[in-house]
Amino acid sequence: MSEGGSNNKKQQSIVIALAILLLLALVKIGIDHSTNKSLTADNMAKQEELTETYFSLDSVSSELDKRIQTITELGGEVDTLLKVKEQLEKEKEAIRTRSNKEIGQLKARVEGYRELLVAQDEEITKLKAINEKLLTENTGLKVEKNELTASIRDLSQSKNKLEEKVALASQLKVENMVIAAVNSRGKETVGEFKNRQVESIKVTFNIAENKVAPVDGKDVLVRIVAPDGNVLFDVTRGSGTFIFDNREMYFTAKQEILFDNTRQKLSFLYNKGSEYALGIHKVEVYTDGYLMGAGSFTVK
Repeated sequence: MSEGGSNNKKQQSIVIALAILLLLALVKIGIDHSTNKSLTADNMAKQEELTETYFSLDSVSSELDKRIQTITELGGEVDTLLKVKEQLEKEKEAIRTRSNKEIGQLKARVEGYRELLVAQDEEITKLKAINEKLLTENTGLKVEKNELTASIRDLSQSKNKLEEKVALASQLKVENMVIAAVNSRGKETVGEFKNRQVESIKVTFNIAENKVAPVDGKDVLVRIVAPDGNVLFDVTRGSGTFIFDNREMYFTAKQEILFDNTRQKLSFLYNKGSEYALGIHKVEVYTDGYLMGAGSFTVK
């Protein structure tokens, strides 16, 4: 065989070998591409599953927050739900590191969480019913309390009115009042009189019968008011002050008596020691801070 033929065969062998290598390389590239494509699809599917599971957990967590708030407001127990909430947050944080198998298990737990939410809805319904019942009972108690308070207030007002009526009915009254001027010889003049006829002023009256008033000690006060409005007043002759209508007033003379409901007769004698002003003088009788009666006399 010639040298040229040998070279041709050698070249053909190299070409065939290169073709085989190229074919093998193409086959490998095809296999690698197919494998990478399969891996990418798996990764995308896993990513979608992770995202879906994460959002499911997040949704359950938000709904659980609402249940916890509602149950707390209704006065229910939430300690267990708070622990579940804590576990949910941990699973959300660790979801990226889960394997395919773990993700499947986690999805199953999500369904369990959803069932827990449904159970809490039932618990909330019960709590609302209990709270409505308590509210109704409390409202009823408040109504009863208000009615009782109103009754007590009415009784108190009635008692106060009765006490006022009794106090008013028990007030003593003056009857048969006589005001006379007594001269130096002891002669008495009633009604109008002149200064020369007046040595002293004598006021006499009975205390009217009053079956309501109790037997009791009394201070009976007489005020003689001059025409100018001033009260005849002399401490050395037993004058003083008392309270009437929340203000201090002067009295001319006083007697301490035991009221015994016998229409007892009282007599007051007051010596002014000087002439009286001309005009009408008022005479007022008081006891226990109220007016018993009044009269007048005139000096000409």
